[in-house]
Amino acid sequence: MADNAFWISSLTAGTAVLASWVTSRGTARAARIQADASANTQRTERQRETRRAAYATFIEQAQHMGELYWKVSDVLRAGDQEEQLPALRDLRFCLRDEYSRLRHFAWIVALEGPSEVAVAGETLRRSTTPPYRALLSVIEGDTDAAEMFNQCYEPYWQSVMIFVEAARTALQEM
Repeated sequence: MADNAFWISSLTAGTAVLASWVTSRGTARAARIQADASANTQRTERQRETRRAAYATFIEQAQHMGELYWKVSDVLRAGDQEEQLPALRDLRFCLRDEYSRLRHFAWIVALEGPSEVAVAGETLRRSTTPPYRALLSVIEGDTDAAEMFNQCYEPYWQSVMIFVEAARTALQEM
């Protein structure tokens, strides 16, 4: 009977050691899975916040451009052309500076992605060309350019709205 007790206690001890080893491997694997999941969640959240900041800055800059377009329209509605020229020239320089910032932020948006947002950002950036050219034409004396300028605002604003929707969709899908 003493021999059986020895074998039973040995078997019990071996089973306990094996069970402990299996449990520790399972616990380690679960901890690794949990750590990986946590790291992925943190990485996704950081990426989401970075994109959100880039998109928000780009939209804010587009809004600045829109405000300058409104000012140009206000100047075009007021007074005679000789009185408008200094203000229009000043606004042209302001638009050029704001465009430089918009272009910079468009590159950041393109870098952050995804491609749908990058394309919408590039479309928005390109939509600034017609109003700028129309403003130059007004300054150069083209009498039809003021109406052309005013017609450029709606496509510009539409490109802003398309970008906002693309950015919203991209952030929601993360």
